Amino acid sequence: LLGASTGGTEALKDVLLKLPPDIPPTFIVQHIPQHFSKAFADRLNTLCPFEVREAKEGDIGRTGLVLVAPGDYHMTLQWTGTAYRVALKQGPMVWHQRPAVDVLFDSAVHAGAAPFAVSAVLTGMGRDGADGLLKLKKAGAVTFAQDEATCVVYGMPKACAEIGAADKVLPLDQIPGQLQLVFNRHLAKA
Repeated sequence: LLGASTGGTEALKDVLLKLPPDIPPTFIVQHIPQHFSKAFADRLNTLCPFEVREAKEGDIGRTGLVLVAPGDYHMTLQWTGTAYRVALKQGPMVWHQRPAVDVLFDSAVHAGAAPFAVSAVLTGMGRDGADGLLKLKKAGAVTFAQDEATCVVYGMPKACAEIGAADKVLPLDQIPGQLQLVFNRHLAKA
């Protein structure tokens, strides 16, 4: 689970490009206007060694698939008994955003995903994602935030650090390696 805002399109690209083709099911909220989210996902799809696309209602998370929340829609996860299914809704803005990182993170906690999840909040203005990251951490997820030196805007990650939501605050170039370590740990337990 990844969340970002200002500067996030490049930060997310940098993280994803360093992850393997067999990436676990991955869900991204980037604060982005409607009509730009599809172009963003399509661009990542041409660069990454796995499929990246804009999420659609009912999508199922699977290995090798990264789903990006569409602009103007909150993305939530629901457990089907065998996989995590995406639900999209407009609903009220959260932290002046739709999609909002906190909405995705909260849904992951309610869907029971936290003990199997790794989550990071990257560069961005405001504090969206901090409360959800803390809930994920308390429910058993491994959590990260990007450090100030590598952020375009140190708002969202700073809020995460201030409330103790991040297990580690890391430079952007260390986040992919840490994500991979957690992926490998989860695979070893499976």
